[in-house]
Amino acid sequence: MSESAVLLIDCPDRKGLVARVSTLLYEQGANILHADQHQDHELGLFFMRVEWALDGDGPGGTAGALERFRGAFQPLAEELEMRWQLSGSERRPRVALFCSQYLHCLADLLQRSAAGELECEIAVVVSNHRVAEPMAGFYGIPFVHIPVTAATRAEAEQEQLKLLAELEIDLVVLARYMQILTPKFVGAYPARIINVHHSFLPAFIGARPYHAAHARGVKLIGATSHYVTEVLDDGPIIEQDVARISHRDQVEDLVARGRDLERVVLSRAVRWHLERRILCYGNKTVVFD
Repeated sequence: MSESAVLLIDCPDRKGLVARVSTLLYEQGANILHADQHQDHELGLFFMRVEWALDGDGPGGTAGALERFRGAFQPLAEELEMRWQLSGSERRPRVALFCSQYLHCLADLLQRSAAGELECEIAVVVSNHRVAEPMAGFYGIPFVHIPVTAATRAEAEQEQLKLLAELEIDLVVLARYMQILTPKFVGAYPARIINVHHSFLPAFIGARPYHAAHARGVKLIGATSHYVTEVLDDGPIIEQDVARISHRDQVEDLVARGRDLERVVLSRAVRWHLERRILCYGNKTVVFD
């Protein structure tokens, strides 16, 4: 596939924003592949995602084309008070998968990666248990076992952060990693840690949400993928899905049906992040088509 560039923008809303950006892209000779925008009228904010083909025939190849666009876009961004992100597809993001003893989300992500559905390189599987080691080995992914206890949490996280830095990790995915991350860890990867929670947040936060849902007698269960923040299960939501249940379903039924939801919402969130389709603002996300 040919290489492409993606520009993500958020800024105060005003007339002519799409035209100004499109004109600059035209002047730079960009062949636009996809464009999408959104307005938050209540807050007066504008969001935009543009993807275009990168021409590698000029000086410096595609990297040179990306830098030339960056230089041309900077004055416009300053004039219109834009926060913006520009990235190219020439480098595949490096991903670390964290898990504990439940392996369904890990298995799903590894299989999707092997099938070419995720534009990334899974560099390592990290776990506080060894049950995932054979699965990682089957897919040829390095496995690192870092035990975590209340007494050793700080040392374990220090070891994890060192490993992630050495491997130049871009995205951390918590594939049912049943440990709460400290603010230090979260702060090292802002909006770059994706978690899956086995509940339709904000309902039933924390541990054992299926048990809580069963006790409450709900008729819908769900799963939520979100970016991790310092507040437990409170980060910007990326994707959610639900399944209908009845009084006949027991906790074990909820757990079994919920695992399918967890796989789906986590894989979607990871794919959208890798495709640079997500913008965070406040405690919300814009997920572009």
